[in-house]
Amino acid sequence: MNSRTWSFISLFVIGLSIGGFFILYEKRRMSPKEIALVANLSALAGLGRVPFAAIPSVQPTSFLVIISGYVFGPVTGFAVGALAAVSSNIFLGQGPWTLWQMICWGLMGVTGGMYKRIGGRGDRFTLSVIGAIWGYLFGWIMNIWHWVTFVYPLNLKSFIATYASSFWFDTLHALGNVIFLYYLGPDVINVLERYKRRLKVYEIPPESLDKR
Repeated sequence: MNSRTWSFISLFVIGLSIGGFFILYEKRRMSPKEIALVANLSALAGLGRVPFAAIPSVQPTSFLVIISGYVFGPVTGFAVGALAAVSSNIFLGQGPWTLWQMICWGLMGVTGGMYKRIGGRGDRFTLSVIGAIWGYLFGWIMNIWHWVTFVYPLNLKSFIATYASSFWFDTLHALGNVIFLYYLGPDVINVLERYKRRLKVYEIPPESLDKR
């Protein structure tokens, strides 16, 4: 198969994966306030890329997506990350790469949520490590799309060259994530946690009402 065929196959698989996550998201019972919050976080994370477009790979989007996943859970984190890619590319340009960016930022949100579920405390150091790792993972995943779409021939030599050429961009992404998460991460988590508590709805048993 040629590179174009591999490109179409990869886009099909990525599209199915994104669709599966959004089906899970749709099955959750969410209040209008929660839906509005996810929309606002996605827009904020996406628009955060625009002012930083002149600085290659440095932007607050990854930071906000990881924090959103940590506070609201992996499924919501995926939704925020995926929608952030769409909203930012309204200004920066839509294309096949958008699907790949959706899966990358979506998985960042999932990672933030899973870190919380295994008992993560959201400390600066651990958040920074997660951000640094994802700075490179994001570039490595996007390199797959670039390699199968634009590079010929598809062999080990061209694969290594593709990844080597993105090293400095991935490093800048990782450093940007570390700076944002280290200096702003815990404070933003506290703000979103307080807002999350306001979104909770508590049911009062009927017998409790009768006693009043």
